[in-house]
Amino acid sequence: MLAKYVTAGVAASALLATVAFAQTQTPSATTNNTSTPAATSTSNASYQGDWRTSKIVGLNVYNNNNESIGSINDLLTDKSGNIKAVVIGVGGFLGVGEHLVAVAFDQVKFVTEPVASTTSSSTSSTTTGASNSKMAPTSSAPAKANPWYPDHAVFNATKDQLKSMPEFKYST
Repeated sequence: MLAKYVTAGVAASALLATVAFAQTQTPSATTNNTSTPAATSTSNASYQGDWRTSKIVGLNVYNNNNESIGSINDLLTDKSGNIKAVVIGVGGFLGVGEHLVAVAFDQVKFVTEPVASTTSSSTSSTTTGASNSKMAPTSSAPAKANPWYPDHAVFNATKDQLKSMPEFKYST
């Protein structure tokens, strides 16, 4: 029984190999054209400094006091692809009860360096008072900036100010 399977496998392999060897590349009359896909593609160097929008969506947004105020939910573009607004989600839990706010793109500042620490790394972090704001995460070692997306975004407002802004709703 095993001999049948081995024989069938060898025969199938031989048939596939002969088909692959039978294919030859013949030059056509259009190969002299210089507009081939390889000629029109661009290198990574031409996009140096550009960011991936898929990585911008989901970025944490902080205010000038390094308090987390939300995250970027969407980027709104015009028909030519220029980003006009940033949709920031404020509050809620796992998207439920989240208040969406659209702000002009030029009002949001993107930062490539990690958020500056507001506490000493040698002391334990404790929260005092009735402050309910989430502070920005701190890192002990400086992280290398990623060239394809920023570390976080900064928008000068508090959570309460964002929640009091008119809610952004997607039109249907």
